[in-house]
Amino acid sequence: MTEEVKLLKTWSSPFGLRIFWALKAKGIQFESIDEDLTNKSPQLLEYNPIHKKIPVLIHNGKPIVESLVILEYIDETWTHNPLLPQHPLNRATARFLARFGDDKVMSSIWRMFTKQGKEQEEAHGEVIENLKYLEEELKGKRFFGGDEIGYVDVALGWLTNLIPVSEDILGFKVVDKQVFPSLSAWMDEFTSVPFVKESLPPHDKLILKFHAYIAASPHK
Repeated sequence: MTEEVKLLKTWSSPFGLRIFWALKAKGIQFESIDEDLTNKSPQLLEYNPIHKKIPVLIHNGKPIVESLVILEYIDETWTHNPLLPQHPLNRATARFLARFGDDKVMSSIWRMFTKQGKEQEEAHGEVIENLKYLEEELKGKRFFGGDEIGYVDVALGWLTNLIPVSEDILGFKVVDKQVFPSLSAWMDEFTSVPFVKESLPPHDKLILKFHAYIAASPHK
């Protein structure tokens, strides 16, 4: 029996991209469908009626929502090329780092984008402290989980395109190779993986999108 796997995402969403990368890392055949969130499809509204958001993974007609939940579903359903570590402590650490990325790192970068003056400086300082934590986690390793791409790498892979975009828009360096040698090396390693390199959103298009975000955000 042929499995049917579909992914509803958008071209720029970091949450959709992490699912795309996980499926590619597993070698799973799937259909990738880009949604227009200003005109949500009946399929999206049917499969995610509560949040009405992407990503949605549809496996044999059954939807799974929330990107970190989807990652674990993928790993438990297709057990080859495991994303999560086998040891319970390492698995717990991986889950923590993924959540840390969403709750702390991403939110601080967003504040750095949308604030001005002293508030922006404070957000920048918070970004640097958060990235220092990731730098320590990467020391001596090619990827977060070791020598192969794993759960944390696909969960935090959005850093590899959001950091360069933020540096271009804000006009200052966020990840300096002298300060963050391990993080810089990881960004280069991750983006050199063929299925990652081919799927990264166009840099110029992201610049325009984030300029629009910033223009629409109230500066307080």
